[in-house]
Amino acid sequence: MNKWLKRFLVVAVLVAVVIALKLTVFKPKPIEVEVQAVDRGLVEETITNSRAGTVKAHRRAKLSPEYGGMVIELPFREGARVAAGDTLLRLDDSLQRARLKLAEEDLQASRAERQRACLAAERAGRELERTERLARENIISTDLLDEIDSGKRAADAACDAAAATVDRAAAAVAVANTEIEKTIVRAPFSGVVAEVATEIGEWTTPSPPALPVPPVIDMLDPDSIYISAPMDEVDSARIRAGQPTRVTVDSHRDRHFDGTVTRVAPYVLDIEAQNRTVEIEVELTDLGDAVLLPGTSADVEVILSTRQEVLRISTSSLIEGGKVLVLDGGTLSEHPVELGLRNWDFTEIVDGLSEGDLVVTSLDRKEVEDGALAVAATETVE
Repeated sequence: MNKWLKRFLVVAVLVAVVIALKLTVFKPKPIEVEVQAVDRGLVEETITNSRAGTVKAHRRAKLSPEYGGMVIELPFREGARVAAGDTLLRLDDSLQRARLKLAEEDLQASRAERQRACLAAERAGRELERTERLARENIISTDLLDEIDSGKRAADAACDAAAATVDRAAAAVAVANTEIEKTIVRAPFSGVVAEVATEIGEWTTPSPPALPVPPVIDMLDPDSIYISAPMDEVDSARIRAGQPTRVTVDSHRDRHFDGTVTRVAPYVLDIEAQNRTVEIEVELTDLGDAVLLPGTSADVEVILSTRQEVLRISTSSLIEGGKVLVLDGGTLSEHPVELGLRNWDFTEIVDGLSEGDLVVTSLDRKEVEDGALAVAATETVE
């Protein structure tokens, strides 16, 4: 009995030593994980553009003169602010002014001819009145009366023709003035000169039919900007004018701009080698002191619905199958969860977690798995 008791004691001591070594010397070292406590807050359901959107301007004009000619004046350069009606470019108008002078002289001559013809018509009218009195007294013949009456009619027609000639000459003066005006390019609205593609002394040529020619001046109104963004066709049925949006712009990465959907295209754009998309337009409600340049890329989040003060976690902490890893008592455990609204930042938790639970957010290592020993990255690993 003593012999077996001694053997049992030896085995028990060895087992205790092994257990002690496993719990001390050979105890697995817990891994560090990033965690985030489940909290309550705002969760939004959003959809985003499938490709980068673009900052555009409602009022933007690419301008060229209607006539060809040599540039003699460029009052404003790129970046200059202009008012509606300001002269942006002037062409040499010497030929047009020569035509105007000729038209004005023709008008003056036509007026003189009208005055002469109408005076002759008045004289013929007085002569006809005298002749009619004499004819009533049988002093002159009827044939003479007819002759004088015909002369009166001819004089009246000459007066009318001279008046028509004056009107035509006046129209020619108006045409000449219009031709002079067309040698000037004026600002169609108040804005900024974005680009000037010509210089004083250069010759500009108007665009012939079916052959586009680049404009010489590009101007825009920086206060009329909006965002144009392509949205995936699968989301087209959920987007409506009036929905709130959140816009991020590459030139202001640290800021978000609130906006509203103002237009949804009535068709889906189908371009070869690209996903089918529907274009939307977004007006920004408050830019503050920010200046957004047309042509800048932008991303749009359309906010479909919101919920306040709901349980939420970071969307990046979700794993496949609607599950999360929770750090509980130094061990990671996999929890299935029921999800509600979600976006790129937050996901609503309907069931499966409680406020304050520590959810693992660093899921990029294979050792971060269910059952692993772990500590929060802010804790000290012993």
